[in-house]
Amino acid sequence: MVTLVVIINILISLILLYVARRVWKFKQRLTNMANRLTALERCTHAVLDRTSANISRRQQNIHNLRQGNQSRQVQIQQVRQILSLLLVGQQIYGRYFVKLGLGTLISEKNSSKIN
Repeated sequence: MVTLVVIINILISLILLYVARRVWKFKQRLTNMANRLTALERCTHAVLDRTSANISRRQQNIHNLRQGNQSRQVQIQQVRQILSLLLVGQQIYGRYFVKLGLGTLISEKNSSKIN
């Protein structure tokens, strides 16, 4: 009977030793995974920490470009208005002065002065 109890105790001890070994390996795997995740978190934090400043700088650059574009838009509008006025002046010149014969006299005077 004592031998039976000793054999059962040895079997229980072997089973518990096997379970302890599996738990120890599982703990090692969890430690490795935790270390990798910590390293990944540090890298991610470093990248995202700089991202905020970069986004702010880029937004400021875009704002500055838009401000510059607005002044250029005003200048373009003024040039368009000037060209439109010149076109209207040319049309008026073509309609009235050429029909009255004044346009040819002016161009003949200018060409005679050049010769």
